[in-house]
Amino acid sequence: MEQAKKELKISHLFDAPMELVFQAWADPEQLVQWYAPDGCTIEFKSIDIQEGGTFHSCIHDPVHGDCWVMGTYTRVRPSEELVFSMILTNETGDDVTAAQTGKPEEWPKEIITTVTLSPVGRQTKLVLHQTVSEESAKQSGAYQSWIKMFNRLENLVNS
Repeated sequence: MEQAKKELKISHLFDAPMELVFQAWADPEQLVQWYAPDGCTIEFKSIDIQEGGTFHSCIHDPVHGDCWVMGTYTRVRPSEELVFSMILTNETGDDVTAAQTGKPEEWPKEIITTVTLSPVGRQTKLVLHQTVSEESAKQSGAYQSWIKMFNRLENLVNS
């Protein structure tokens, strides 16, 4: 029996209160400032950050092209937790395969992302968990992009 693959889990300690870190996830104007890999930009065709709300976004990558994603917010607990799904799509919202977007073959059709915030003194510990294997995330560059995005988020919440 094959051992289950380790899912992606990244922790980051922010030198900012939980409310500021959460707001950077919950405010579309702040999201566009940090929520894209280096050299890329993000656009939201639609976004409604509340339980049951949805989003349709595109990462514009000058090297690899556009990557459209749709999802639904299943849990929104202000300053504590966000849970949302992510499905690869095209601009019109039709599902596409991982291969069509340059992701590894074993990339899941749907990824659940959980962002949990907790206080550590005057700082905020953020734990990101995604239902994709850590190996696939590293192979696709998603893992490395999260680290860099968290560094940009750190700069945003401290500005």
